[in-house]
Amino acid sequence: MNLSSLFNQSRQSFSEFWAARDARERAMLAAAAIVVALYLIYALLAAPALTGREQLSKDIPVLRQQAAQMQALSKEVTALSGISAPPIPAMSKESIEAALARKGLKPQSVVLTGNLAKVQLAAVSFAGTLSWLDDMQKTALLSVTDANIVALAQSDLVDVTLSLRQQRND
Repeated sequence: MNLSSLFNQSRQSFSEFWAARDARERAMLAAAAIVVALYLIYALLAAPALTGREQLSKDIPVLRQQAAQMQALSKEVTALSGISAPPIPAMSKESIEAALARKGLKPQSVVLTGNLAKVQLAAVSFAGTLSWLDDMQKTALLSVTDANIVALAQSDLVDVTLSLRQQRND
C-alpha cells in the first residue's frame, strides 16, 4: 500500500463520516476543530514568544548593567596597561635568608651560583616550607628547579634541599 492510496482511503473514510452527520453536528465539529486549531497555534507559537519576551524584558536591565561594568573594567584595564609592574629585585642570599626568617625557618646553607640558589633546610615544618615557597614564587618570581624532600619520623618535619631559579619579568 503506497502513500497516495492510504491518503485516498483516509479521505474517503472522512467523507463518509462527515456525510453521516447532520448540519448541527457538522457545525459543532467544525467549531471544535477551529478551537483546537487555535489552541495549538497559541500553544506552539504565541505562548513561547510571549514568555520569551517577558524573560527578555527582565534580563535586559541586568545585561545593560553588566555591559556598563564591562566598559568600566575595560577603561580600567586600558589605564593600567600603561603602568609596568614594579621590578623584582635580583635574588640574593640575604633576601632568601630574610624571607626564610619571616616564616620561622632556619637554613643550614644558602648558596648562590649564577642565577641558581641552593637552599638546605634541616628538620623544618613541611607546611612552613610550602608557605615560604608560595610566598617566594609570588613575590620574587622564584621557581623550584630541583627538590629533594625527606620526611622525618616526627609529623610535619622534613629535611629539604631546593634549587631555585628566578624568572625575570623584563
